[in-house]
Parts: sequence; structure tokens; C-alpha cells
Amino acid sequence: MPYDADSLERRDPDLIRRLLPIAEAFNRHYVRLDVSGTEHIPRTPCLYVGNHNGGISGPDLVCTLGTLWKTLGVEHPLYALAHDFAMRQLKPFGSLLQRGGGISARHHNAERVFARGGQVLVYPGGELDAFRHYKKRHDVVLLPRTGFARLALKSNVPIVPVVASGAHDSMIIITEGKRIAWLLDLPRRARVCTFPIALALPWGVAIGPWLPYLPLPFQVKLRFLPPMRAEDDETPRAFAMRVEAAMRTTMRALA
Repeated sequence: MPYDADSLERRDPDLIRRLLPIAEAFNRHYVRLDVSGTEHIPRTPCLYVGNHNGGISGPDLVCTLGTLWKTLGVEHPLYALAHDFAMRQLKPFGSLLQRGGGISARHHNAERVFARGGQVLVYPGGELDAFRHYKKRHDVVLLPRTGFARLALKSNVPIVPVVASGAHDSMIIITEGKRIAWLLDLPRRARVCTFPIALALPWGVAIGPWLPYLPLPFQVKLRFLPPMRAEDDETPRAFAMRVEAAMRTTMRALA
């Protein structure tokens, strides 16, 4: 079958079943994951909105997916929106992500999942959130990106915020590198607005947004918030701001 970054058919429950014990061991023993709010996880279509930490090797994704796989079961149609760099430029990696439920981050892909009764996980802040400076590690950065709120409104699904605290300690980001990204024309060439420089294992100094690293073993706290829906006549931006505010409040409480 030719590779298709938008395919929903390559999700492999058998592979996920084999990965789940590994994710659980990582969560339990390496980052000592503390999870709360799992009673807020629905089985009906919804959009999970998480805060992103530590870039390409950030532990928040393993913590969140491992918890959702265990709670919902590996057969449940759970997908995650992935960046075009992974899905369309690194096709072997994108093909592997697809088997775990990864799909190209496009609204119509998420809408197709909802139409099948499935759920979608997204990290709207992307690199702006994942590569925020170490001093901002207890913050949540979703805006100015509001596409997730537009998607939830258009698809009439609730947003379930997922807040990870401690995952940003997996690497020490000393500069976000926004000017470097601009000089390298990365916003146009790769849809990336940062070029971070960080302290990380095993490199010592890790340069750029795509270098894998070994996350430092700090404890991660993960909390699922109650589902949120847009209020009457609420704009996507206002809805996005309300979700971001709720996640920031929770982040401060966890931190």
C-alpha cells in the first residue's frame, strides 16, 4: 500500500498492545507518573488538548497516550495529530507513527475520525509550547493558535484539556531561538518558528528542534480536566483563551 499521511487505516492495535507495557514501565519507573482526573475521559468523540513539553523526545506524549490506551483499551479509535515534518518529510518515521494512531495534522483528518466515533489528541502550541524557555516551564502556550477551538466548534465535540507538569524538565532549554528560526526561514520551509538550544542527555548541548535526546527523569504529573464546550456565541479565539486559562491554572496547581 502506498504511503498516505492522511490514512486512518494503518492504526495497528496489536502493535499498540505490545507498546503499552513499555509505556507503562516508562511512566511508572522512569518519570514516576502521577495521574488524576481519568474519570473525565469520555468514550464518545472528543478533542484532547495537551500542553507540549521538551520537543521531539518529550515524555508528555508517552504519559498521555499510555494513560489513554490503558483507560480506553487499545482497540478504541484514538488518533493523534502529528506535525507535517514527521508525517510528510520523514516518511519512514511517519509510517511508524501511523501504526500508533498518528495522522497528519489537518482538520479534515480529525473530522473523519470524529465521524467514525473516534477521538483525537492534539498539542496546538506545537514548538511554541514545547520549546519555551526553562523559566517558562510552568506555563502553557496555546495561543495565538486557535485552530483547535475552530475544529471543536465545527465538529461539535468537547475539548478535554490534558495538563502535564514536570515534563518540561526533561531538557533545559536556554534559548527558544526564534530569531535563528527566522534567519533560517524555518517558518516557511518547515512550519517551525523556533530553533532551540538546550542542555540535554546525552549531547550536553542539543541544537535545533529535531535532535532526539534522553529525557531527564523528573516526575511528571498528568491531569485530565472536565470536558469543555464553547458557550453560546463564543468565538473560537475566546474559547481557546478559556481553555488555555483553565490549563494554566491547573499547571500552577500541579507545579
